[in-house]
Amino acid sequence: MARKKLSSVSTSIPSPVGGWNSRDSLAAMPPTDAVSLVNYFPLTSDVVIRGGHTRHATGFPDLVETIIAYSGSTTDKLFGISNGSVYDATSGGAIGASVLSGLTNDRWQYVNIATPGGNFIEMCNGLDDVRNFDGTTWATPVITGVTSSNLANINLHKNRLWFCEAGSLKAWYLPVQSIAGAANALDLSSFCRRGGYLMAMATWTIDAGYGVDDLAVFITNKGEVLVYRGTDPSSVATWALVGVFEVGTPIGRRCFTKYKGDLLLITQDGLVSAASYLQSSRLDPKVSLTDKIQYSMTQAVAGNGNNFGWQVLPFPKQNMLILNVPYGESGNQQQFVMNTITGAWANFQAWQASCWEIYQDNPYFGSNGFIAQAWDTNSDNGDDIDADGLQAFNYFGSPGQLKRFVMMRPILLTNGTPVILGNVNIDYDDTAPTATLAVTPTTYAIWDSSLWDGLTSLWGAALSVTKNWQSVNGIGYCGAPRLKSANNGLEVHWVGTDLIMEPGGML
Repeated sequence: MARKKLSSVSTSIPSPVGGWNSRDSLAAMPPTDAVSLVNYFPLTSDVVIRGGHTRHATGFPDLVETIIAYSGSTTDKLFGISNGSVYDATSGGAIGASVLSGLTNDRWQYVNIATPGGNFIEMCNGLDDVRNFDGTTWATPVITGVTSSNLANINLHKNRLWFCEAGSLKAWYLPVQSIAGAANALDLSSFCRRGGYLMAMATWTIDAGYGVDDLAVFITNKGEVLVYRGTDPSSVATWALVGVFEVGTPIGRRCFTKYKGDLLLITQDGLVSAASYLQSSRLDPKVSLTDKIQYSMTQAVAGNGNNFGWQVLPFPKQNMLILNVPYGESGNQQQFVMNTITGAWANFQAWQASCWEIYQDNPYFGSNGFIAQAWDTNSDNGDDIDADGLQAFNYFGSPGQLKRFVMMRPILLTNGTPVILGNVNIDYDDTAPTATLAVTPTTYAIWDSSLWDGLTSLWGAALSVTKNWQSVNGIGYCGAPRLKSANNGLEVHWVGTDLIMEPGGML
C-alpha cells in the first residue's frame, strides 16, 4: 500500500505588537506577545527596530547624573551636572568651562518657576545649599527657617515652592511665587504610622467632582502616601488632608512623573498610576502599568533598587513611556519602554543612561562624559543597533500534534537592505538564529524625488516591502519566529511572519 504523502500547511501571524511579556507562562502567552523584545519597539501595526542616539554635548569630566532643561520666556537652555560642576550643553559639541562649581554631588532635583521677577530654575540635593538660575546667572537664594543644604527634594505646587527635608518627615514651603525667603514647616510625622522620611513630593491633577484640582502628594520612603487638598498650608480653612495610602516602597528620589492628568510612581509593586492605585488596593496587581513585565520589574528592583538612576520619562512624540532601569550606576543601564497607545512593552539596551530629560520635545540622556539625544537617528552614534525578538511560542491550533517547520517568510518594511538573522525556535528552545535571511526589498520611488514613468520607477512610500521565503528546519509541537539584526542607518519594521509546516501524527 502506498504511503500517503505529507501535506504542507501554511499560516500567517502578526509581528509581536503585544510586546514583551515576562508575566505569563510560555505555554499560555498570547501569540502576538514576545518572550523577549530587545531593541524592538511595538507600534500599533508592526514592530520597529528602535531609533538610535547621537552625542549632543561632549567633554564632561565624569558621569552626567543630572540634566536640567531651563524654560525661559524667550530662550531655553540645557545643562548637565558632572563631577561637582554644572556645564552649559545648550549649543552641543564640546562643552566649555563650568558655569557653577564646588558642588558636593551631581544628583539634583529641580523645577522651573515663573515669578514676577522672571523665570527661574531652583534645585536642591540634600547636601549643598539650594541653587537657582535666572536665565543668565547662577545664585544661592537666601532661605531662612531651615538649613538650606538639608533640602533634598523640590516641587512646584500651586505657585509655591515646596521642599522635602533629608531624613525628616517635614516638608517646607516658601511664599507664593517666591524663590527665597522664610520657609515654613508642615510636619507630617503624626500621620505617618510607619515612620521613615519624606522621599519626594508631587502634584496630582484630578477631577474632584467640581472641576479639575491639583492635590499635594507626599511620598515617604516606607511607602506611605499623604494627599492634601488646598492652597495655603498655614490655614485650616484652605488646607485639608484627603487621605493616607499605602503603596510599595518608592524607588529613588526621582520616583515619579506627571503623565497627562495622572501621577506615575516607581515602587516595589512596579510602575503604578495614582489614579488607579490609590483608589484601589495593593491586592490588585492589574493596576500596575508594568503588570505584563512584572517578573522582570520585580527582579530588577530586588537586585538594583538602591542604585541611582531610576527614573520614568514620558516621550509624547513617539507615544513612549521610558522607565530607566539601572542594573549598574556607571553603566549597564537598560530601559523598559511602554507604548502609551497599546500598553505594550519592550526592552531597550545599549543606551548607558544615568538620567533623562525632555528638551524641546526630544529625549536626552546623561552618560559617561556626554549628553546624548535619543531616537534621532538609526544608529547608536555610528555603531550598530543590535535587535533581537523572540515571539511567543504557538501551537497553531493543534497542541498535541507534531509539526515539521520547513519555511518562514518575515514580512519587513525597510528603506534599505538590512542584515537579518531568522529562524523558528521549537518547543521553548532559546537558541539564537545563525542563518542570514535573504532581504531583497521591492523598491518604490519616493514622492516628489523620483520620475513618474512606468518604465523608470514605481510610485510608493519611502519604505519598501521584503518578503522572501527562507528554509528552516525544526520538528516539535510549537514554534516561535525569532529575528535578530545588527542595524546601522536603516529603518526596519517587522510586520508579520508567514510559515509553512508539515503536520505529523497525534501523540
